[in-house]
Amino acid sequence: MADNTEVSAEPVPSLITVTHLVYALHALSLLIGITTAATIIGAFVFGVPSIIAVVINYVKRGEARGTFLESHFRWQIRTFWFALLWCVIGTMLIVTLIGIPLALAVFFAAGMWTIYRIVRGWLALRDRKPMYTNG
Repeated sequence: MADNTEVSAEPVPSLITVTHLVYALHALSLLIGITTAATIIGAFVFGVPSIIAVVINYVKRGEARGTFLESHFRWQIRTFWFALLWCVIGTMLIVTLIGIPLALAVFFAAGMWTIYRIVRGWLALRDRKPMYTNG
C-alpha cells in the first residue's frame, strides 16, 4: 500500500545527496558480494559500506522527518535489519545437514530481495517519490 501521509517540507538538497550516498554504499556492498567470494547477503549485512550506510541512516533520519526522504530512510534501515534477520535464519538452518539446501535458498532469496529493495528505492529517490511505509 502506498503511504498517503502528506509530507510537509521539501528536504534540503544536501539531505538528498546523503540519501543517494546511502543507496550507493549499500549498492557497493552488493557489488562486493556479487564480484567476490563473499555472498551477496553476507557482503550486504557484514560489509563495511553497508554498516556505514545504516549508521548514516540513524544519524540523519531526524533531519528527514516530514519530508519524502523519511520513507527512504525507513526503507533503507528495514532493508538492512531484515537482511540480517534472514542471514541469521539461514545460518541457523546451515548447522543441520538437512537444512543446508534450505539455507542456500534462504541466502539466495535474501540476496535477490536486497538487490530489489536497493534498486527500487534508489529509482524512487531519483524520481523524488516516497517509498511505501509498510515494507
